[in-house]
Amino acid sequence: MAGRRAPTALLAEVRRCRICADMLPLGPRPLVQLHPAARILVAAQAPGRAAHETGIPFNDPSGERLRAWLGLTRAQFYDAERVAIVPMGLCYPGRGRSGDLPPRPECAPRWRAPLLGQLRRLELTLVIGQYALAYHLPGERGGLTQVVQRWRDFWPAVVPLPHPSPRNNGWLARHPWFERELLPQLRQHVAEIMQR
Repeated sequence: MAGRRAPTALLAEVRRCRICADMLPLGPRPLVQLHPAARILVAAQAPGRAAHETGIPFNDPSGERLRAWLGLTRAQFYDAERVAIVPMGLCYPGRGRSGDLPPRPECAPRWRAPLLGQLRRLELTLVIGQYALAYHLPGERGGLTQVVQRWRDFWPAVVPLPHPSPRNNGWLARHPWFERELLPQLRQHVAEIMQR
């Protein structure tokens, strides 16, 4: 298609990105998993330190929990032809006082539209965390909890999720409906998509 970069050329360009190199404590290492055939998009915040160090997105306890939520094996989750992983910030932003810093603001305006434009067969977008929520569900009122509670309003194309970090154990304990109502439906939906 005219004007559209080939996925391999775009990914090579993304991996050379140095837009915010001076602001990244460990330097740039853009992490993205993308293939035009992917049917599921994991729209997350930014890679954590373990992901940065290994070069594998969600290669940490958050990833283990997310894969369990989705009912996916590690091999299925890292199959780029089925699952795309495109965080709001492609590089590890560093630590703050209460956890990782927010995604760098330079990243999404530069890379998000070209990357998401590659996903021609997308059936499900998993919107994880407040920064992804602001981008993928703009104008939604209330905090993350209120939007996740209204997950049926966006079903089946978009599913808002809390971050799967162990730091959110308290949130999960306070909102048992999430694991009782949303997750079984999500696992079934993901399984159906993966079979196509």
